[in-house]
Formats: sequence, C-alpha cells, structure tokens
Amino acid sequence: MSNSEIQDDLETLQRETFDYFIHEANPANGLILDKTEANWPASIAATGLALACYPVGVERGFMSRSAATERTLATLRFFWNSPHGPEPDATGYRGFYYHFLDMQTGRRAWQCELSTIDSTFLLAGALAAAAFFSANTQDEVEIRTLADALYRRADWRWAQDGGETVSHGWTPERGFLTYRWEGYDEALLLYVLGLGSPTHPLPPTSYA
Repeated sequence: MSNSEIQDDLETLQRETFDYFIHEANPANGLILDKTEANWPASIAATGLALACYPVGVERGFMSRSAATERTLATLRFFWNSPHGPEPDATGYRGFYYHFLDMQTGRRAWQCELSTIDSTFLLAGALAAAAFFSANTQDEVEIRTLADALYRRADWRWAQDGGETVSHGWTPERGFLTYRWEGYDEALLLYVLGLGSPTHPLPPTSYA
C-alpha cells in the first residue's frame, strides 16, 4: 500500500469516526448516544468527547465553525440548565453528572451512578471547546462562560467522601460507591482538573 493510500484510509477513518458525533446525537441538547443499539441512552463521556471533537472537525473541514458553535452551545446550555440536585431523576448533582442520560429528556437513565470519571471527560470537553472558541462574538463568549461555570460547579472535595482519593461515584439510593480512583489510569485527567479547580480543589495529597 502506498503512502497516499494509507493517507486516504486515515482520512476516511477520521471522517467516519467524527461522523458518529454528528449522526448519533440529539441536536436539541447535544447528547451523544453511548452506542448504536435500540433504546440506548446517552453517555456523558461520549458527549464530552464530542465537545472536544467539534474543533477538530472545524479544522479538518468536516463541519463549519458556525455549526460547531451551535452544537457546542446547545450542549453546554443543556448541562448548565438541566435539573441539578439530589433527586433520583435529576441530570446531575454537586457539579457531576449521571453516567447515562435519556437522549430526549436528559435525565438519569437506569438508576446509574453519578460518575466522577465520566463527568471529568464531559468537563474536559467543555474546557477544550472554551479554548478553541476564542472569538469575541456573543456565542463564543457564551461558550467560554458556560464551560468555566460548569467547571467551577464541580465539588471535587465532596467527591472525596472524606478520603484522600476521589470516589468512583454516588447514587441517591446508596450514597458513595466503595471504589476509588487510585493508581495510574484514566483518572489522571480527573486529578488534573480536580487539583486545578478554582472553587473546590482537591488537596495535593490526593494526587500523591
């Protein structure tokens, strides 16, 4: 296979991967399906990945900047304005969000957990979008404002549940999960965001 054929295959792979976030979505609230199975809910991690991918799509010519702005704003507005509290059918609580959400209503699905790691991917996607949409237009300023507000709302200290490390999650029925984020894994991003929080930062000892 020639270099040009490899490049063409890579371009196709990139485009088809990106298209998942375009087609398996609810444009009204920005939620992205966890997987393409009938009656499956949205994943907040997939939604966070979409927020990080829209800028890539703009740069690669896969979507216009205006379309990416519209989709990003819909997503961030939804999470900022969605039901947020200890109720079992809310969307989130204490700045974190439920792992799976109904694609239409955006409320908790399957009595799943409030997931600290999946919330991390969502917040990281929001912050990536804020870094990319840097223009002084009304819409792009709102993207930056909402991303910052969502990040500031996450109560990382609460998520420690009195321990040194961060719990995997919480449910209104059973409280905090017994598992914690310890060791080298995807939670590296969680601790980076938690330590850097301007409102509810983790202590340095949590990283150690």
